[in-house]
Amino acid sequence: MSKFKVVLTDNIFPDLIIEREMLDKVDAELVEVTDPATLADEVKDADAVINTYAQMTPEIINGMEKCKLIIRNGIGVNTIDVDACNAKGIMVGNIPTYCIEEVATHAIALMLTLNRKVFLYNRTVREGIWDVKEGMNINSTVGATLGLVGFGRIPRLINDRAQALGMNVLAYDPFVTAEAAAETGATKAEMDQIIAESDFISIHCPLTPETKGMFNYEAFKAMKDSAYLINTARGPIVNEPDLVQALEEGLIGGAGLDVLMEDKGQAEHPLYKFENCIITPHAAWYSETSILRRRTQTVDSVIEVLEGREPNSFLNKAALQS
Repeated sequence: MSKFKVVLTDNIFPDLIIEREMLDKVDAELVEVTDPATLADEVKDADAVINTYAQMTPEIINGMEKCKLIIRNGIGVNTIDVDACNAKGIMVGNIPTYCIEEVATHAIALMLTLNRKVFLYNRTVREGIWDVKEGMNINSTVGATLGLVGFGRIPRLINDRAQALGMNVLAYDPFVTAEAAAETGATKAEMDQIIAESDFISIHCPLTPETKGMFNYEAFKAMKDSAYLINTARGPIVNEPDLVQALEEGLIGGAGLDVLMEDKGQAEHPLYKFENCIITPHAAWYSETSILRRRTQTVDSVIEVLEGREPNSFLNKAALQS
């Protein structure tokens, strides 16, 4: 029997060779949950848990007997009830930097694809229409305003790329000072200014009760009718029925979404009918390089905890030390 038990709540990778080989070196067994109904039983005696999309509810967490760490195999931790972990003395970790370059690039790609109407020109050319007028009107990115909702690692990279394209950048983040924003060439702004003045709005805030549905019909009405909304953060930050209505009424120029309210394959969706709405399948994080970083950095953090150290990224340190 292995010294440690590590439970993988759900898996998106083609195999677990990397994870098993790394954990074998510290005498830890990796147990993959393949039936969600068995999740609570499997994690009950786990020393550490690796989580991707499965919901780690208070009921599941309260049943855990000796877990030291639940680590999100990603950046956001909205799948983990942090309050329940605090009460149980369980560390909550994540992998905050594994894909920041990829997400920043993907957000810019969505912006430029919408702005340059690449989707429209590709379709019309294939239909035998060779006419630039099919995509009119297109505005230049030079002098355009990009509003960033959140100004952490990813949006700061987007800020650099946007300024290289000649854009002016507004940044909303209650935890960032005007001086810190100015040091990057951006201007700190409030949400109403972001919504009213931006030609592009890119969402990078976490999903919280306060941010859920923050982009609603009222927000869309206040945006420029030529403005594009980009979301590579979390789907529920955007109220999808309100976005559908906004696109139907021409309140905004379009949307580029890497996430939906429900991140799953859907044969039909109200947003599919809009040519000025581009949807990718929560793929912004992906590259072959980021996959390797994601897998190895996650297991590295687990090993650190199993060996009595703190993980590289430990989100509830203050709560557990109080």
